[in-house]
Amino acid sequence: MIRAAVAGATGYAGAELVRLLTGHPAVQLTMITSRQFAGQRFDRVFPSMAGRVDLVLEELDDDRICAAADIIFTALPHKLPMKVAPEILKRGRKLVDLSADFRFNEAGVYEAVYQPHASPELLKESVYGLSEVYSSEIAAAGLVGNPGCYPTSVLLPLVPLIKDGLVDLNDIVSDSKSGVSGAGRSPSLAVHHCEVNESFKAYKVAVHRHAPEMETVLSREAGRPVQITFVPHLVPMTRGMLSTIYARPSGTLTAQMVQDCLTAFFAGRPFVRMRPPGAPPDTLHVRGTNYCDIGFVFDARNQRLILMSAIDNLGKGAAGQAIQNMNLMFGLDETTGLYQIPSAL
Repeated sequence: MIRAAVAGATGYAGAELVRLLTGHPAVQLTMITSRQFAGQRFDRVFPSMAGRVDLVLEELDDDRICAAADIIFTALPHKLPMKVAPEILKRGRKLVDLSADFRFNEAGVYEAVYQPHASPELLKESVYGLSEVYSSEIAAAGLVGNPGCYPTSVLLPLVPLIKDGLVDLNDIVSDSKSGVSGAGRSPSLAVHHCEVNESFKAYKVAVHRHAPEMETVLSREAGRPVQITFVPHLVPMTRGMLSTIYARPSGTLTAQMVQDCLTAFFAGRPFVRMRPPGAPPDTLHVRGTNYCDIGFVFDARNQRLILMSAIDNLGKGAAGQAIQNMNLMFGLDETTGLYQIPSAL
């Protein structure tokens, strides 16, 4: 039985981790932490877990969490995981970090987007946790930087086509929409009900911090620098994410070539589902799951490839993929504990 701990268990991603780990057949959840709710039972903070999780939330302590767990999930704000990671890894524990602290292998790239890095020496050994792309590296890793939700939704459809050289690397645009839970659980005016209800708006246009994360991975796979125009939007729903990606072909392209490329790349990867022609991805169909649904249309008249993907931003975009990575790190089937049936409504 794998002993697991969640640091930052009362944020939306942390709470989703607790929910999923509680139902994992190979995991014993042994410790959960929260600065704000330390000393309270988890099921008092999240009554939906009454009868399932009676653990008391604790302050984060290196000695206690390393003694309690074989793997630690850090669902903490940026800057905090980089400070606790060295001690966790020194004691032989595995770490999956859901912040951005270990998504980059170069300190300069991280620091240009976030802040100075306290543990730059660990960046070289960190593995980017895009499960379907880097599964072999994840399986051998002790430290995984879990991808952001937007990058997951954009990279999964794009990477296979980039690797096969099917799209023009100089003309990629992603128009992405996220549910409000992507902004986190801390209250603010921007995500107040009255501000987001019946509202649909773009934000951080061309300056969102997830763009450099996407560009780093795309450049790695292309073998040359790649830039992307990224426009995120906030939609008035709790959870879910839909990305529509526009790219031009690098040469002769047909819909069958795109289908063959994506089908071959994701063969045997159960959490990526290709949608049939005329049935584009829908966030409702992946709600509460670890699935990424992908569809596409090749607009031959305009020579434009339109890729579409839907994920649950708290599932495949955060907690679900983190557990998928844990499964790979411990040699389990990657689907273990993650085969939730999507709700029909």
